[in-house]
Amino acid sequence: MSIFSDNIRFLRGKRNLSQQSFAESIGMSRVRYSKYEDGRSEPPYEILISISKFFNISIDLLLTLDIKKYPLEEMLQLSDKRILLPIIVDQSGNNSIEIIPQKASMGYLSGYSDPEYIENLQRISLPFLTHGKYRAFPAQGDSMPPFKDGSYIIGKYVENIEDLKSGKSYIFITLDDGITYKRLNAKKENFITVSADNEFYEPYDIDLKNIVEIWQYASGIFPEEFDTDSPHNYNVKDLFLELRKDIKELNHKISGNQ
Repeated sequence: MSIFSDNIRFLRGKRNLSQQSFAESIGMSRVRYSKYEDGRSEPPYEILISISKFFNISIDLLLTLDIKKYPLEEMLQLSDKRILLPIIVDQSGNNSIEIIPQKASMGYLSGYSDPEYIENLQRISLPFLTHGKYRAFPAQGDSMPPFKDGSYIIGKYVENIEDLKSGKSYIFITLDDGITYKRLNAKKENFITVSADNEFYEPYDIDLKNIVEIWQYASGIFPEEFDTDSPHNYNVKDLFLELRKDIKELNHKISGNQ
């Protein structure tokens, strides 16, 4: 018997429906439906769509995820008909935080909607992070100090774009750039303006159509102590930033003497 067969049997039982009544509700005979539930036949696309709409669960979850493991009422319904896997707790009752691996971060853009991909991620628990869905993302580059390569940024899932607040930091998952961590400057009708905390980088706009997920900064994990005075924290971009500041100060002095 397939996962799909187990799932529709389980979901029908949750609704206290007989095979006959459920089959009639989606426009088929009980005999035909029973073949799907027993795993003797596979439904065509139009039947999959009907079952998906009836239970309000996406087709990918029906086909790939053992739904019995998850409380359906805690699954977050997303705008594009996906479902974010619900909050999982460890034996102590703490939220389990899914970790996106450093080396496979580029695969998140293709795997974020795959229940099997998410289900197989490693997890940690932090007792002080509660009341929400959390996920840990790898930091890359030098745009958002003190985070640097090897660090992890833990974000809390944001359900609605209206909940974004200027001045707060977010992890944006976009079709163009994948995982990006930036501070929100402004929110407009069709786009948002974000910026890096490293002043070398200019603010830029993100089209709302390109955003697939948003996670608000909640905490961070650092592989080593961050030393702001260490020369290793400066690179060529930082040197250019200092040079640009010096030039601005020089121009200001020249203007003042004229």
